[in-house]
Parts: sequence; C-alpha cells; structure tokens
Amino acid sequence: MKYLTQILVSPASQLNSFKKLLLFILISFVSLTIVSCSAKETESNTTATLSAPSGLTAAGAASQVTLDWTAVSGASSYTVYWDNSTGVSSSSTAITSVSTDNYTHSSLDNGTTYYYKVAAVDSAGTGTLSSEVNAATPLPAPDNLSASGANNTITMIWNSVSGATSYTLYWDNVSGIDNSDTAITSITNDNYTHNNMDNGSTYYYKVAAVNSSGTGTLSSVASAILSASIQGSETYNAHTYALTSPTMTWVSAAASAAAIGGYLATLNTKAENVWLYEKFGNYGGTERDLWIGSLDNVTEGTWYWYNGTTSGDGGVSDNISSGAKWPDGSNKWHTNEPNDWPNSNVDGQENCGTIRSSLSAAEWRWNDFPCDNSSSPFAIYGIIEID
Repeated sequence: MKYLTQILVSPASQLNSFKKLLLFILISFVSLTIVSCSAKETESNTTATLSAPSGLTAAGAASQVTLDWTAVSGASSYTVYWDNSTGVSSSSTAITSVSTDNYTHSSLDNGTTYYYKVAAVDSAGTGTLSSEVNAATPLPAPDNLSASGANNTITMIWNSVSGATSYTLYWDNVSGIDNSDTAITSITNDNYTHNNMDNGSTYYYKVAAVNSSGTGTLSSVASAILSASIQGSETYNAHTYALTSPTMTWVSAAASAAAIGGYLATLNTKAENVWLYEKFGNYGGTERDLWIGSLDNVTEGTWYWYNGTTSGDGGVSDNISSGAKWPDGSNKWHTNEPNDWPNSNVDGQENCGTIRSSLSAAEWRWNDFPCDNSSSPFAIYGIIEID
C-alpha cells in the first residue's frame, strides 16, 4: 500500500515507468496464452483421425447379413452404421463396440435389402466412415412343393411366401436341380402347369420366391413321371409315386414300373400307406384297387417286398406277413387277410398284394389277390415308386 501511495504521488517519470511495467506484464501474459493455445492445437493436430476401413463386404443369408472388412491399425473397436435404404451416415442406427473386423447382423426381415458403413474407433474418437455396401436377406423357400404328372402335362403347386411378388420355377429331366437349370420366371400364382412335356421321362422341379431384393431360397425338390401308361404322379418324402393305366395285372404293372426306372411301391410306414391311399385310391373321382410291391409266391404265407431287381431283401424282417401291425398297433392287412382264397383264379392262389379300397369305405389296408387278375370289383391300377 505504501508502494502504491508512493507511485501515486511520484513524479511523472515514475508513473511512466510503472505504465511500462504494466504493459510488459500484459504483453508477457498474452504471449504465454498464445503459446499455450498453440501448443495445445499442435498436440491436437498430431493425433491423426483413424482411416476408413477398406474392403467392406456384405453377404446376405436367411434373416442375417455378415460383414467383413480390413482391420485398421490403431483401432480399439468398430462401429457399424446401417439402414434399410441407401445413404447410410453417422446419424444412422449404430452398432457399437464391435471388437473384430467382422460382424453378423441377425434377426433381420427376410426379403429385405440392408445398407452398411463401418468406422474404426480409438481413444480419440470415431474415424472416417467406409464406403457403403448392401446385401439382401433372401425370401424363405416355398413349402410343400408337389408335382403331379399326367399325359404330357405336369402341374406344380406350393405354399405362397409372404412378401413374394412372383416365383421362379427351375426344372430339368435329371435330378440335382439348382438355379443354373432352366428357369420359368414371373409366375404370379402359387401353382404352374408345365405343358407339352415328353412322355416316358421323369421331370424334377424346385421353386423360389422373388421380390425387389432378388430371388429367394430354393424349395425342396419335387418330381413327376410322364408316360402314356401313367395316369398321374405325386411326390412324398422325396420319392415319386405314379398311377398306372387301369386293368393291369400285377406282372404288367411291375413291367410298367421297371420301364421307367421304378418298382411297385413298398410301404415302409403307415403314414406313407395312408398317403398313397388318399392320393390314389379315388384318383380323379374313380374308386380303384391298387397293386403294391408285395408277394408270397416263393413260400406261401411269407410275404416280401419285390423291388424290381431281386426277389426281395429280407422282407420277412419288414413284418408284412399275416397279422403284421404298424407301430401304433393297427393292422396292415384287412380282417381275415391274407387268405389265399382258393377260388380266386385258375391256379387257386393269391400271391400279390393290393390296397383294396373296394373291401370297405375309406380303407387303406391290404389284401392278397391273384397276380393275373386285372379287374376286381373295381379296376386295378399299379402304384409305381421311384427313389
């Protein structure tokens, strides 16, 4: 205080010196502030922004998209930005703390295209965004494709797929169908009739749903047989079954089967047995009896499956002789069958198996019948099976 008082009462020269001192102090303070700020700015500028991840790819699959990119040196994690329309930016939905250079985006809607960018992250923040990529999640495969063949014509039906705008049908006359086979496009219904096909051939089909995101997953295969002697065909558990022309003996039905690479049907499950009856026992509105591939011509009462090339392969172990039952306890044979009825034909023997719908209403059980008989109370048709 004393010093300040002295300055205030000092001569002008002393006041000028004080002003110079204050100006020096002020200039020094400003200079130090500028230097300090400059140093901080220099320090900030020496922390380079992380570069954008390169090589970003996206691959769509059912309900998911898998992303891969090249790792960025110095990155501690990555952030994935995504949208279902193009123009992804840092304001798009973000998936943070991705610790590897790949990511699988799951639980997505099928039949939709998704767009992505990726940025590397370190302690200084988030780096530059990558270029944008996109991938579509395919529509699911149509269920329950079936193919039914008749003379020169095959009809396919399948379950419709939500979100599909059309369907593409792939086909060939050899098995192993994929999307490189002949394609029938722009099918707008869940069925298709393939006309002007060649009799004597088996045709194979798969179908896929289509929308703006592309072609979806292929269905399971269905096949159908075409022959002048075939009335129709259906697919069950990847096997093709065909109905022969009527009034055939067991032998002629077996020959028709062999001519197109098949054999008379072997019934391995009750479900298959019931399905065959429901499909073919009243096919086209005509009730009919059906030849199947069972015989007891070697030893009376010992039934076996005839597969078209041998006399059987241990059919006794398949449990198809008299009294045989399905696992649920139901009988395979009709009541009192097989009985080898002695007055049935010229040789007095019933050595061939049928599904006899004529024995009772809505019945899929078996009956023995004369192999050379081509007409029961109803016409007899053969059921051909092709693996």
